[in-house]
Amino acid sequence: MGFLMPKVSAPPPLPPVQPLPEPPAVKKEEMTEAEKKEVAAREEKISKEQAAIERKRKGRKSTILTGPLGIQDEATIEKKTLLGG
Repeated sequence: MGFLMPKVSAPPPLPPVQPLPEPPAVKKEEMTEAEKKEVAAREEKISKEQAAIERKRKGRKSTILTGPLGIQDEATIEKKTLLGG
């Protein structure tokens, strides 16, 4: 049934990708006081978020009782008897 379907032509080649221009380097000495406060607030927010993620990760880790090798505790192999002996 190939004669009933039109032939699909190849798409044109993509244009070459232009590299991004380098952003201008901004030194902290050249920042205004408002920009310095904004950067400090942003860094503080990021550090708080990372600390919260670490706390949550540590909390979940303490509930996992098995390791990659399975349960690490010794199994109880004693059997209880009715006569106590």
